[in-house]
Amino acid sequence: MTAFSYSVFARGGPVMWLLVVLGLVALVIFAERMLYLHRAQIRSTEFLSGIKNLLLKDRLMEALTLCEETPGPMAKVVRAGLRHATDDEQGLRFAVQEAAIVEIPVLERRISALAAIAQIAPLFGLLGTLLGMIKTFWLFNQGGNYATPTVLAGGMWEALLTAAAGLVVAIPAHLARHFLAGRVRALVQDMEWAGNELMRFLLRDYRQRNGEKQ
Repeated sequence: MTAFSYSVFARGGPVMWLLVVLGLVALVIFAERMLYLHRAQIRSTEFLSGIKNLLLKDRLMEALTLCEETPGPMAKVVRAGLRHATDDEQGLRFAVQEAAIVEIPVLERRISALAAIAQIAPLFGLLGTLLGMIKTFWLFNQGGNYATPTVLAGGMWEALLTAAAGLVVAIPAHLARHFLAGRVRALVQDMEWAGNELMRFLLRDYRQRNGEKQ
């Protein structure tokens, strides 16, 4: 930060530091969630095709091992279904849905914190604006007839800078929250698709094949 930019930043008063902290927290949350959701995103069609091929070859344990080694919520949902492959339809559906219900909060973790930051940052900006205006009127009252624009400018700087800083933090936080929520919805849809496809395969093709062998 250059001397000029720091001097402008310092004119915003103590509220500016609170907004910097909020911005850094939002950035850390966004980076962590992006990395986690990126790891959780897999090629669902290829993964499920591999699981089906292993099951058709009666290699259930290898299919479970593949699920253990594959990151992401979809693999955990599929693993739950494989562990209950011999259950009736109701038991199988319950196992798959229970695994999905457990994974959804993990995907959504800390995204609500971004929404909170996006809502709080403008309020801090408004607080700084009010403090700046109070400072301006206090200086005006102290100066009386001799109050100069230079003296009064300090409070106006604080009011304008904190308002702008609040929006600078809030707008990216809003965008980040909506972006991450979209990624989560895509992963949840993949989980639902994988769970339905697996149940359909286990209840029809897999059991029919095993019945023919018996």
